[in-house]
Amino acid sequence: MGERLDWMDEAVAAARQLMDGNEVSSTGEGRYRFDRLRIDPPAMQNRLPIMIGGGGERKTLRTVANYADMWNESGSVELLQHKDEVLRAHCAAVGRDSDEIERTTSCKPVIRSTEAEARRVWEAQMAHNRTPMSDVEDDETFWSGTPEQIAERMIACREIGFHTFIAEMAAPYDEETLERWIGEVKPMVDAAVPA
Repeated sequence: MGERLDWMDEAVAAARQLMDGNEVSSTGEGRYRFDRLRIDPPAMQNRLPIMIGGGGERKTLRTVANYADMWNESGSVELLQHKDEVLRAHCAAVGRDSDEIERTTSCKPVIRSTEAEARRVWEAQMAHNRTPMSDVEDDETFWSGTPEQIAERMIACREIGFHTFIAEMAAPYDEETLERWIGEVKPMVDAAVPA
């Protein structure tokens, strides 16, 4: 795993240079070999963003600090806060303003009028996808509850700097959750914490 993270760091470093309009040649010491590699025609945008997901404290977050425009992590508010502190330390070490990196978090929401109903729908989704509840019972990325409960979690994440939420929806896709997330939860979160 550590070797693959080193390869990712090398690849992202090259991608950042390429997407910024530069030509890349490798030194011959890493995994990849480039000889005057370039993107032609160049990108239309001034800066194509790079998103890196993960929370490995020694390597992944160092790569995020060096190259990413966006960072995605998931888990409890306490975990996100800890990983954010680690990222800030890496940014300080490389001389980068950590506020340049957009924080995103992934979650798997199920929203209903009662917590019991949301749990029933979530359990049915897991059964449909043949996912044993014992595998996901303690997984902090599953957010099931009322609109108020989901808004409370999102507000807590926004208060520590995570302003973008990425929904991972299990099959069968839950239109009610998406409609309530946009129509009920988002307005509560926007009213509580300015973007």
